Amino acid sequence: MRRAVSPLLLVTVALVLADSAVVTLALPDILLHLDASVGQVAWVLIAYNLVLGLGAVPAAMLFARTQPRVFTATGIALFAGASAWCAVADSIEILILARCLQAIGGALALIGCLEQLVAERGERRGVASWVAAGVLGTALGPVAGGLLTQAISWQAIFVVQVPFAVLAVPAALAVRTEPQRVPDRHRPALRANVTLALMSAALTAALFLLVLLLVQGWGRSPATAAITVSVVPVAALAARPLARLLRPPPGVEIAVGCFLVAGGLVGLAIPPSSHLAWTIAPQALVGLGLGLTVDQLTSQAMRMRLPRARHAGWTIGARHLGVVVGLAILTPVFTADLRDAQQPAEQAITALVLDSPLTPESKIAVAQGLGDVLADQRGEVPDLHRAFATLDVDPGEAAAVARLERDLNEQVERAATLAFRDSFLIGAGLAFLALLTLIPIRRRRTP
Repeated sequence: MRRAVSPLLLVTVALVLADSAVVTLALPDILLHLDASVGQVAWVLIAYNLVLGLGAVPAAMLFARTQPRVFTATGIALFAGASAWCAVADSIEILILARCLQAIGGALALIGCLEQLVAERGERRGVASWVAAGVLGTALGPVAGGLLTQAISWQAIFVVQVPFAVLAVPAALAVRTEPQRVPDRHRPALRANVTLALMSAALTAALFLLVLLLVQGWGRSPATAAITVSVVPVAALAARPLARLLRPPPGVEIAVGCFLVAGGLVGLAIPPSSHLAWTIAPQALVGLGLGLTVDQLTSQAMRMRLPRARHAGWTIGARHLGVVVGLAILTPVFTADLRDAQQPAEQAITALVLDSPLTPESKIAVAQGLGDVLADQRGEVPDLHRAFATLDVDPGEAAAVARLERDLNEQVERAATLAFRDSFLIGAGLAFLALLTLIPIRRRRTP
């Protein structure tokens, strides 16, 4: 059992942080299955990050007053139970409540696992492995969620977490550590935590908006979107060996990472077309930036600061409140831009139908079908295939109808890409703002 303790604790850390974005690709399915509104479904993401962000510091304070083994095992057990409750939730309200409980358990588990990993592996290795597991979980969350949703269902996202968490409970109980009675010796690392919060807000554009663009805007399946966004975690994993090879100063490494994330988000804002290949290079930049910044900033915020758990709580809070800020800023922007893009898109669709080489009767039939689809899906990116699926046209016009459907879909994809542009650029602005926080402030010397 002893050898399996550390891996199970690391898996728990990865799961807790993956849950901040794991349901992103499942949101459309959740919306339909639970008959929820778009605003309610957004809270499935927001509630988890908000509660985790607000609960991390109180959890760290509580840790100092309890038995570490019991504290950690309780947090993991609560996370496991809440994950199971998420899987069987039959209403959006129940799902949001279960996500809140899942976040509370996650906050306890993250703090407890850190101290236990340090007890198992020593200060340097324990903190480094805790940070690395968190970065990997954050990057892999959307990928895992999309694949599970496509292959099984959105409930499977939560079901698969339960056995791993259940196995981690006895693992946590097996680590014998003493309660930490360390006085509060250091102030929180304000600059590192602010930079981390801004970077988390910026990365929300890549981990949240990109998958929405792929699924909702470009009509790709959750599995296709998941495979596409796997570029981010692969690049994030490659960042650490690259940094060890080049050995830049920590400040330079973080600055380069912020710049890469900003550049990647600008690239996602201006793709020449909706071909998935245009997202690969920008995602690689974002992934490299993620790998260079998040773990380095987390390490800086915690290095040589005691009590360790308290400062871990500050970094967890900064990271997840940054995600909430990113969602709060970006979601209204892209939803408003989607609404604003609807009328020009409908005008362009009308022009394409009128200019098509179809008979007047066929044009009228297509226009009626498109009108019904656009009315039913007002406020979101429409799926125009429904208008053509039941269309009865002369066989001689089949090729022209297929070409018209392809042209209309390209027009919708262009409109969706344009609607997401400002949000990606705002995300890039947040990354540049994080870069500015790294500029050293020189204090004036008093004569």
